[in-house]
Amino acid sequence: MIIAKVIGTVVSTRKNSNLIGSKFMIVEPLPVMHSDVQRLVAVDQAGAGIGDYVLVSVGSAARMLSGSEAASIDAAIVGVIDSPDEIVVKE
Repeated sequence: MIIAKVIGTVVSTRKNSNLIGSKFMIVEPLPVMHSDVQRLVAVDQAGAGIGDYVLVSVGSAARMLSGSEAASIDAAIVGVIDSPDEIVVKE
């Protein structure tokens, strides 16, 4: 799981039937996450908005959370962080 910031949305009118009704957001992992990717498209399962800091599940865990293991999902927003200014990172 990673902490990321929502920086945009993606609109897709034609998609796999397992993804109908899904909201797609562009997320950027925080630098302290030392992620190997700069940006991801994640299915929003938590009602996030642009500018929100979120918890993102990646890989097969994201697909299982969607309720359909047949869904083509690599990343899912599973939570919105209430107080992003209070994130404490000890390195």
